[in-house]
Amino acid sequence: MSEQSSQAKSASSANSGRRRFLGTSATGAVALALAAGTRSFGEEGEDSGTKAQPTGGVHSGGELIRIGLIGCGGRGTGAAGQALRADKNCQLVAMADAFDDRLELSLRSLSQTEDLAKKIDVPPERRFVGFDAYKQLLESGVDVVLLATPPHFRPLHLAAAIAADKHVFAEKPVAVDAPGVRSVLETCRLAKQKNLSVVSGLCLRYSYGFQELVRRIHDGGIGDIHTLQANDYRGGIWIKPRQADWTDMHWQMRNWYYFTWLSGDFNVEQHVHFLDVCAWVMGNEYPVRAIGMGGRQVRTGPEFGNIFDHHSVVYEYANGAKLFSNTRQMRGCKNDMSAQAVGSGGRANLNERQGGLYLDAKSRWTYEGPENNIYQTEHDEMFAAIRAGQPINNGDYMARSTLLAIMGRMATYTGQQISWEQAMNSQEDLTPPAYEWGPLAAPPVAVPGETKFV
Repeated sequence: MSEQSSQAKSASSANSGRRRFLGTSATGAVALALAAGTRSFGEEGEDSGTKAQPTGGVHSGGELIRIGLIGCGGRGTGAAGQALRADKNCQLVAMADAFDDRLELSLRSLSQTEDLAKKIDVPPERRFVGFDAYKQLLESGVDVVLLATPPHFRPLHLAAAIAADKHVFAEKPVAVDAPGVRSVLETCRLAKQKNLSVVSGLCLRYSYGFQELVRRIHDGGIGDIHTLQANDYRGGIWIKPRQADWTDMHWQMRNWYYFTWLSGDFNVEQHVHFLDVCAWVMGNEYPVRAIGMGGRQVRTGPEFGNIFDHHSVVYEYANGAKLFSNTRQMRGCKNDMSAQAVGSGGRANLNERQGGLYLDAKSRWTYEGPENNIYQTEHDEMFAAIRAGQPINNGDYMARSTLLAIMGRMATYTGQQISWEQAMNSQEDLTPPAYEWGPLAAPPVAVPGETKFV
Protein backbone atom coordinates (compact mmCIF):
# COMPACT_ATOMS: atom_id res chain seq x y z
CA MET A 1 0.00 0.00 0.00
CA SER A 2 1.63 3.29 -1.08
CA GLU A 3 1.39 6.64 0.64
CA GLN A 4 -0.48 8.13 -2.27
CA SER A 5 -3.21 5.48 -2.22
CA SER A 6 -3.75 5.69 1.53
CA GLN A 7 -6.61 8.08 2.15
CA ALA A 8 -7.09 10.20 5.24
CA LYS A 9 -10.32 11.70 6.48
CA SER A 10 -10.65 15.44 6.72
CA ALA A 11 -10.76 16.87 10.20
CA SER A 12 -14.32 18.04 10.83
CA SER A 13 -13.10 20.49 13.46
CA ALA A 14 -9.94 21.33 15.36
CA ASN A 15 -11.04 19.04 18.15
CA SER A 16 -12.87 16.16 16.48
CA GLY A 17 -10.23 15.62 13.82
CA ARG A 18 -7.32 16.08 16.14
CA ARG A 19 -4.17 14.00 15.82
CA ARG A 20 -4.59 11.11 13.48
CA PHE A 21 -1.85 8.66 12.73
CA LEU A 22 1.62 9.35 11.45
CA GLY A 23 4.52 6.96 11.44
CA THR A 24 7.86 8.38 12.43
CA SER A 25 10.80 8.56 10.10
CA ALA A 26 13.95 6.83 11.24
CA THR A 27 16.38 9.04 13.11
CA GLY A 28 19.30 6.77 12.35
CA ALA A 29 20.02 3.22 11.33
CA VAL A 30 17.23 1.01 12.64
CA ALA A 31 19.68 -1.70 13.53
CA LEU A 32 21.50 0.66 15.88
CA ALA A 33 18.22 1.39 17.64
CA LEU A 34 17.96 -2.29 18.51
CA ALA A 35 21.23 -2.37 20.40
CA ALA A 36 20.59 -3.44 23.97
CA GLY A 37 23.09 -0.91 25.25
CA THR A 38 21.53 2.19 23.68
CA ARG A 39 21.54 5.14 26.09
CA SER A 40 19.74 8.48 26.19
CA PHE A 41 18.21 10.69 28.65
CA GLY A 42 12.25 9.12 33.47
CA GLU A 43 11.51 6.89 37.64
CA GLU A 44 8.80 4.46 38.28
CA GLY A 45 5.54 6.27 38.98
CA GLU A 46 5.69 9.98 39.75
CA ASP A 47 8.52 11.18 41.97
CA SER A 48 6.35 10.56 45.03
CA GLY A 49 4.97 7.27 43.69
CA THR A 50 1.99 6.94 41.37
CA LYS A 51 1.33 3.25 41.22
CA ALA A 52 -2.36 2.48 41.24
CA GLN A 53 -3.82 -0.02 43.63
CA PRO A 54 -3.21 -3.66 42.63
CA THR A 55 -5.66 -5.04 40.11
CA GLY A 56 -4.79 -8.71 40.49
CA GLY A 57 -3.19 -8.53 37.04
CA VAL A 58 -4.74 -9.96 33.91
CA HIS A 59 -1.28 -11.32 33.10
CA SER A 60 -0.16 -12.20 36.62
CA GLY A 61 -0.31 -15.90 35.82
CA GLY A 62 2.31 -15.67 33.08
CA GLU A 63 -0.05 -15.50 30.10
CA LEU A 64 1.31 -14.28 26.77
CA ILE A 65 1.48 -10.48 26.53
CA ARG A 66 0.77 -9.29 22.99
CA ILE A 67 2.56 -6.10 21.91
CA GLY A 68 1.60 -3.64 19.19
CA LEU A 69 3.92 -0.96 17.78
CA ILE A 70 2.51 2.31 16.43
CA GLY A 71 5.25 4.28 14.67
CA CYS A 72 7.94 2.10 13.09
CA GLY A 73 10.90 4.47 12.73
CA GLY A 74 14.20 4.14 14.54
CA ARG A 75 12.88 4.97 18.01
CA GLY A 76 9.84 2.76 17.62
CA THR A 77 11.95 -0.14 16.43
CA GLY A 78 14.29 0.30 19.38
CA ALA A 79 11.36 0.44 21.81
CA ALA A 80 9.94 -2.76 20.33
CA GLY A 81 13.23 -4.53 20.91
CA GLN A 82 13.42 -3.33 24.50
CA ALA A 83 9.82 -4.37 25.16
CA LEU A 84 10.46 -7.84 23.78
CA ARG A 85 13.52 -8.22 26.04
CA ALA A 86 11.57 -7.07 29.10
CA ASP A 87 9.42 -10.19 29.55
CA LYS A 88 9.94 -13.88 28.86
CA ASN A 89 6.44 -14.49 27.52
CA CYS A 90 5.62 -11.66 25.17
CA GLN A 91 5.35 -11.27 21.41
CA LEU A 92 5.22 -8.44 18.91
CA VAL A 93 2.02 -9.28 17.04
CA ALA A 94 0.98 -6.07 15.22
CA MET A 95 2.60 -3.01 13.67
CA ALA A 96 1.21 0.25 12.29
CA ASP A 97 2.74 3.13 10.38
CA ALA A 98 1.76 5.73 7.81
CA PHE A 99 4.45 4.45 5.45
CA ASP A 100 4.65 0.84 4.34
CA ASP A 101 8.41 1.06 3.69
CA ARG A 102 9.06 2.16 7.27
CA LEU A 103 6.97 -0.70 8.65
CA GLU A 104 8.65 -3.31 6.48
CA LEU A 105 12.17 -2.08 7.29
CA SER A 106 11.39 -2.12 11.00
CA LEU A 107 9.91 -5.61 10.84
CA ARG A 108 12.86 -6.93 8.86
CA SER A 109 15.36 -5.43 11.29
CA LEU A 110 13.59 -6.88 14.30
CA SER A 111 13.18 -10.27 12.66
CA GLN A 112 16.88 -10.41 11.85
CA THR A 113 17.93 -9.66 15.42
CA GLU A 114 18.97 -13.01 16.87
CA ASP A 115 17.52 -12.73 20.36
CA LEU A 116 14.20 -11.29 19.11
CA ALA A 117 13.30 -13.30 16.02
CA LYS A 118 11.33 -16.04 17.85
CA LYS A 119 9.21 -13.41 19.64
CA ILE A 120 7.88 -11.79 16.47
CA ASP A 121 4.61 -12.86 14.85
CA VAL A 122 3.40 -10.09 12.56
CA PRO A 123 1.76 -11.63 9.48
CA PRO A 124 0.60 -9.36 6.63
CA GLU A 125 -2.93 -9.16 8.04
CA ARG A 126 -1.57 -7.48 11.19
CA ARG A 127 0.54 -4.90 9.37
CA PHE A 128 -1.50 -1.72 9.16
CA VAL A 129 -0.65 1.26 6.96
CA GLY A 130 -2.30 4.67 6.75
CA PHE A 131 -3.68 7.46 8.84
CA ASP A 132 -6.15 5.19 10.63
CA ALA A 133 -3.73 2.29 11.06
CA TYR A 134 -3.64 2.82 14.83
CA LYS A 135 -7.36 2.02 15.03
CA GLN A 136 -6.88 -1.28 13.26
CA LEU A 137 -3.96 -2.18 15.50
CA LEU A 138 -5.97 -1.49 18.65
CA GLU A 139 -8.63 -3.90 17.38
CA SER A 140 -6.10 -6.68 16.63
CA GLY A 141 -5.96 -8.22 20.10
CA VAL A 142 -2.90 -6.49 21.55
CA ASP A 143 -2.42 -5.96 25.30
CA VAL A 144 0.40 -3.40 25.30
CA VAL A 145 0.89 -0.54 22.84
CA LEU A 146 4.14 1.29 22.12
CA LEU A 147 3.56 4.84 20.87
CA ALA A 148 6.51 6.19 18.89
CA THR A 149 5.06 8.35 16.12
CA PRO A 150 5.97 12.05 15.88
CA PRO A 151 4.72 13.81 19.03
CA HIS A 152 1.77 15.54 17.36
CA PHE A 153 -0.18 12.30 17.37
CA ARG A 154 0.55 11.17 20.91
CA PRO A 155 -2.61 12.63 22.52
CA LEU A 156 -4.93 10.92 20.04
CA HIS A 157 -3.17 7.58 20.15
CA LEU A 158 -2.90 7.61 23.92
CA ALA A 159 -6.59 8.42 24.32
CA ALA A 160 -7.57 5.67 21.89
CA ALA A 161 -5.30 3.10 23.56
CA ILE A 162 -6.60 3.80 27.07
CA ALA A 163 -10.20 3.79 25.81
CA ALA A 164 -9.42 0.34 24.38
CA ASP A 165 -8.00 -0.82 27.76
CA LYS A 166 -4.37 -1.16 26.65
CA HIS A 167 -1.24 -0.59 28.69
CA VAL A 168 0.92 2.07 27.03
CA PHE A 169 4.52 3.08 26.60
CA ALA A 170 4.49 6.69 25.33
CA GLU A 171 7.67 8.13 23.89
CA LYS A 172 8.52 11.73 24.75
CA PRO A 173 7.28 14.40 24.31
CA VAL A 174 3.57 13.68 24.55
CA ALA A 175 2.14 16.72 22.76
CA VAL A 176 3.11 19.73 20.66
CA ASP A 177 0.55 22.21 21.98
CA ALA A 178 -1.46 22.95 25.12
CA PRO A 179 -4.72 21.32 23.93
CA GLY A 180 -2.69 18.14 23.46
CA VAL A 181 -1.22 18.41 26.96
CA ARG A 182 -4.67 18.87 28.47
CA SER A 183 -5.89 15.82 26.56
CA VAL A 184 -2.99 13.72 27.86
CA LEU A 185 -3.62 14.78 31.47
CA GLU A 186 -7.25 13.77 31.19
CA THR A 187 -6.40 10.46 29.51
CA CYS A 188 -3.87 9.61 32.21
CA ARG A 189 -6.45 10.29 34.91
CA LEU A 190 -8.68 7.77 33.14
CA ALA A 191 -5.79 5.31 32.95
CA LYS A 192 -5.41 5.49 36.73
CA GLN A 193 -9.10 4.72 37.16
CA LYS A 194 -8.73 1.74 34.83
CA ASN A 195 -5.48 0.55 36.47
CA LEU A 196 -3.61 0.73 33.19
CA SER A 197 0.10 1.48 32.95
CA VAL A 198 1.28 4.63 31.17
CA VAL A 199 5.06 4.66 31.09
CA SER A 200 6.93 7.68 29.77
CA GLY A 201 9.91 7.82 27.46
CA LEU A 202 11.48 10.48 29.71
CA CYS A 203 13.99 7.82 30.54
CA LEU A 204 16.40 9.75 32.79
CA ARG A 205 13.92 9.18 35.62
CA TYR A 206 14.66 5.48 35.24
CA SER A 207 18.41 5.96 35.76
CA TYR A 208 19.65 4.43 39.03
CA GLY A 209 22.28 7.15 39.28
CA PHE A 210 19.82 9.98 38.76
CA GLN A 211 17.40 8.47 41.24
CA GLU A 212 20.08 8.45 43.93
CA LEU A 213 21.32 11.93 43.03
CA VAL A 214 17.83 13.44 43.12
CA ARG A 215 17.08 11.68 46.41
CA ARG A 216 20.15 13.31 47.95
CA ILE A 217 19.18 16.72 46.55
CA HIS A 218 15.69 16.35 48.00
CA ASP A 219 17.26 15.40 51.33
CA GLY A 220 19.01 18.80 51.38
CA GLY A 221 22.33 17.81 49.86
CA ILE A 222 22.90 21.21 48.23
CA GLY A 223 20.55 23.29 50.38
CA ASP A 224 17.85 25.47 48.89
CA ILE A 225 18.10 25.54 45.10
CA HIS A 226 18.22 29.00 43.57
CA THR A 227 19.61 28.33 40.06
CA LEU A 228 19.37 25.61 37.45
CA GLN A 229 21.07 25.53 34.07
CA ALA A 230 20.48 23.21 31.12
CA ASN A 231 22.48 23.42 27.87
CA ASP A 232 21.87 21.26 24.82
CA TYR A 233 24.20 22.49 22.10
CA ARG A 234 24.59 20.08 19.20
CA GLY A 235 24.91 19.94 15.42
CA GLY A 236 22.23 19.36 12.85
CA ILE A 237 20.29 16.17 12.19
CA TRP A 238 19.00 14.24 9.20
CA ILE A 239 17.01 15.81 6.40
CA LYS A 240 15.19 14.07 3.55
CA PRO A 241 15.33 15.95 0.24
CA ARG A 242 11.96 16.42 -1.36
CA GLN A 243 11.23 14.03 -4.21
CA ALA A 244 9.41 15.07 -7.37
CA ASP A 245 6.38 12.89 -6.67
CA TRP A 246 5.95 13.92 -3.03
CA THR A 247 2.94 16.00 -2.09
CA ASP A 248 3.19 18.68 0.57
CA MET A 249 1.84 16.34 3.22
CA HIS A 250 4.21 13.57 2.16
CA TRP A 251 7.20 15.90 2.36
CA GLN A 252 6.26 17.28 5.76
CA MET A 253 5.59 13.83 7.17
CA ARG A 254 8.90 12.48 5.92
CA ASN A 255 10.63 15.52 7.44
CA TRP A 256 8.47 15.73 10.56
CA TYR A 257 11.29 17.00 12.77
CA TYR A 258 11.37 20.35 10.93
CA PHE A 259 7.69 21.22 11.34
CA THR A 260 6.40 22.55 14.64
CA TRP A 261 2.98 20.94 14.17
CA LEU A 262 4.65 17.53 14.05
CA SER A 263 7.65 17.79 16.40
CA GLY A 264 6.88 20.77 18.60
CA ASP A 265 10.27 22.25 17.55
CA PHE A 266 13.50 20.70 18.72
CA ASN A 267 13.50 22.40 22.13
CA VAL A 268 10.31 20.38 22.79
CA GLU A 269 11.21 17.17 20.97
CA GLN A 270 14.71 16.74 22.44
CA HIS A 271 15.49 19.29 25.15
CA VAL A 272 12.48 18.07 27.13
CA HIS A 273 14.83 15.47 28.65
CA PHE A 274 16.94 18.02 30.53
CA LEU A 275 13.91 20.19 31.33
CA ASP A 276 12.21 17.17 32.89
CA VAL A 277 15.26 16.45 35.04
CA CYS A 278 15.16 20.05 36.28
CA ALA A 279 11.47 19.66 37.11
CA TRP A 280 12.26 16.44 38.98
CA VAL A 281 15.04 18.13 40.95
CA MET A 282 12.57 20.86 41.90
CA GLY A 283 10.17 18.29 43.35
CA ASN A 284 7.92 18.33 40.28
CA GLU A 285 7.17 21.98 40.86
CA TYR A 286 6.98 23.96 37.62
CA PRO A 287 7.93 27.58 36.85
CA VAL A 288 5.37 30.35 37.02
CA ARG A 289 6.69 32.32 34.05
CA ALA A 290 9.17 32.25 31.17
CA ILE A 291 10.81 34.75 28.84
CA GLY A 292 13.23 34.00 26.04
CA MET A 293 14.63 34.56 22.59
CA GLY A 294 15.24 32.37 19.58
CA GLY A 295 15.33 32.25 15.81
CA ARG A 296 16.83 30.79 12.62
CA GLN A 297 20.43 31.83 12.08
CA VAL A 298 21.73 28.89 10.03
CA ARG A 299 18.77 26.70 9.01
CA THR A 300 17.03 29.40 6.99
CA GLY A 301 15.91 27.57 3.84
CA PRO A 302 12.44 26.19 3.17
CA GLU A 303 13.81 22.64 3.41
CA PHE A 304 14.10 23.24 7.16
CA GLY A 305 10.38 23.74 7.63
CA ASN A 306 9.41 26.33 10.23
CA ILE A 307 11.33 25.38 13.38
CA PHE A 308 14.07 27.54 14.94
CA ASP A 309 17.71 26.53 15.23
CA HIS A 310 18.28 28.12 18.64
CA HIS A 311 16.26 28.88 21.78
CA SER A 312 17.29 30.57 25.02
CA VAL A 313 14.73 30.70 27.82
CA VAL A 314 14.78 31.91 31.42
CA TYR A 315 12.16 30.21 33.59
CA GLU A 316 11.27 31.65 36.99
CA TYR A 317 9.79 29.71 39.92
CA ALA A 318 7.38 31.00 42.53
CA ASN A 319 10.19 31.14 45.12
CA GLY A 320 12.42 33.22 42.82
CA ALA A 321 14.65 30.36 41.64
CA LYS A 322 15.54 30.47 37.96
CA LEU A 323 16.19 27.88 35.28
CA PHE A 324 18.41 29.01 32.39
CA SER A 325 17.62 26.81 29.38
CA ASN A 326 19.67 27.01 26.19
CA THR A 327 19.50 24.79 23.14
CA ARG A 328 20.98 24.99 19.66
CA GLN A 329 21.36 22.88 16.52
CA MET A 330 24.10 24.22 14.27
CA ARG A 331 26.82 22.35 12.46
CA GLY A 332 30.46 23.27 12.94
CA CYS A 333 29.99 24.67 16.44
CA LYS A 334 31.25 23.48 19.82
CA ASN A 335 28.79 21.00 21.30
CA ASP A 336 27.84 20.97 24.97
CA MET A 337 25.27 18.95 26.83
CA SER A 338 25.39 20.03 30.46
CA ALA A 339 23.03 20.65 33.34
CA GLN A 340 23.45 21.63 36.95
CA ALA A 341 21.54 22.76 40.02
CA VAL A 342 23.05 25.31 42.41
CA GLY A 343 21.82 25.68 45.96
CA SER A 344 22.67 27.54 49.14
CA GLY A 345 24.94 24.69 50.20
CA GLY A 346 26.54 23.45 47.01
CA ARG A 347 26.12 22.32 43.43
CA ALA A 348 24.88 19.16 41.67
CA ASN A 349 26.07 18.00 38.26
CA LEU A 350 23.07 16.69 36.30
CA ASN A 351 24.81 15.15 33.30
CA GLU A 352 26.42 11.78 33.82
CA ARG A 353 28.31 12.12 30.54
CA GLN A 354 30.29 15.12 31.78
CA GLY A 355 32.20 14.15 34.89
CA GLY A 356 29.56 11.81 36.29
CA LEU A 357 26.70 12.53 38.67
CA TYR A 358 27.97 14.29 41.76
CA LEU A 359 27.29 16.81 44.51
CA ASP A 360 29.82 19.47 45.44
CA ALA A 361 28.88 20.61 48.93
CA LYS A 362 30.73 20.48 52.26
CA SER A 363 32.09 17.19 51.01
CA ARG A 364 31.99 15.80 47.48
CA TRP A 365 29.73 12.84 46.70
CA THR A 366 29.95 11.01 43.39
CA TYR A 367 27.61 8.28 42.25
CA GLU A 368 29.55 5.04 41.99
CA GLY A 369 26.67 2.58 42.00
CA PRO A 370 25.51 0.25 39.24
CA GLU A 371 24.89 1.56 35.75
CA ASN A 372 21.69 0.64 33.97
CA ASN A 373 20.39 0.88 30.43
CA ILE A 374 17.63 3.40 31.03
CA TYR A 375 15.87 2.59 27.76
CA GLN A 376 15.63 -1.04 28.82
CA THR A 377 14.78 -0.32 32.46
CA GLU A 378 11.63 1.64 31.64
CA HIS A 379 10.29 -1.39 29.75
CA ASP A 380 11.50 -3.85 32.39
CA GLU A 381 9.59 -1.96 35.07
CA MET A 382 6.47 -1.55 32.94
CA PHE A 383 6.18 -5.27 32.16
CA ALA A 384 6.98 -6.25 35.76
CA ALA A 385 4.22 -3.90 36.93
CA ILE A 386 1.75 -5.40 34.47
CA ARG A 387 2.60 -8.89 35.72
CA ALA A 388 2.21 -7.78 39.35
CA GLY A 389 -1.10 -6.01 38.71
CA GLN A 390 0.41 -2.77 40.03
CA PRO A 391 0.43 -0.40 37.06
CA ILE A 392 2.82 2.52 36.72
CA ASN A 393 1.43 5.91 35.74
CA ASN A 394 3.95 8.58 34.71
CA GLY A 395 1.21 10.72 33.22
CA ASP A 396 1.40 13.86 35.32
CA TYR A 397 5.08 14.62 34.96
CA MET A 398 5.33 13.54 31.33
CA ALA A 399 2.52 15.96 30.40
CA ARG A 400 3.69 18.86 32.55
CA SER A 401 7.32 18.58 31.48
CA THR A 402 6.12 18.59 27.88
CA LEU A 403 4.21 21.80 28.64
CA LEU A 404 7.36 23.22 30.26
CA ALA A 405 9.13 22.87 26.92
CA ILE A 406 6.13 24.18 24.94
CA MET A 407 5.96 27.19 27.28
CA GLY A 408 9.56 28.00 26.36
CA ARG A 409 8.72 27.79 22.66
CA MET A 410 5.75 30.10 23.19
CA ALA A 411 8.13 32.63 24.77
CA THR A 412 10.75 32.41 22.00
CA TYR A 413 8.23 32.46 19.15
CA THR A 414 6.30 35.47 20.46
CA GLY A 415 9.07 37.37 22.29
CA GLN A 416 6.68 37.80 25.20
CA GLN A 417 6.71 36.68 28.83
CA ILE A 418 4.45 33.65 29.19
CA SER A 419 2.94 32.51 32.48
CA TRP A 420 2.30 28.87 33.36
CA GLU A 421 -1.44 29.58 33.42
CA GLN A 422 -1.29 31.14 29.96
CA ALA A 423 0.63 28.16 28.62
CA MET A 424 -1.69 25.58 30.16
CA ASN A 425 -4.81 27.38 28.92
CA SER A 426 -3.50 28.27 25.45
CA GLN A 427 -5.95 27.67 22.63
CA GLU A 428 -3.28 27.31 19.94
CA ASP A 429 -4.03 24.07 18.09
CA LEU A 430 -1.36 23.11 15.55
CA THR A 431 -3.52 20.50 13.82
CA PRO A 432 -3.61 21.01 10.02
CA PRO A 433 -7.02 21.44 8.37
CA ALA A 434 -7.02 17.92 6.91
CA TYR A 435 -4.94 14.74 6.88
CA GLU A 436 -4.72 14.02 3.18
CA TRP A 437 -1.89 13.13 0.79
CA GLY A 438 -2.23 16.45 -1.00
CA PRO A 439 -1.48 20.15 -0.69
CA LEU A 440 -0.56 21.53 2.73
CA ALA A 441 1.04 24.93 2.99
CA ALA A 442 4.15 24.98 5.14
CA PRO A 443 3.37 26.91 8.33
CA PRO A 444 5.12 30.30 8.51
CA VAL A 445 8.26 30.78 10.56
CA ALA A 446 7.51 32.60 13.81
CA VAL A 447 8.74 36.20 14.08
CA PRO A 448 9.33 37.31 17.68
CA GLY A 449 7.49 40.53 18.38
CA GLU A 450 5.01 39.84 15.58
CA THR A 451 3.84 36.29 16.23
CA LYS A 452 0.94 36.44 18.67
CA PHE A 453 0.27 34.25 21.66
CA VAL A 454 -2.98 32.33 21.21
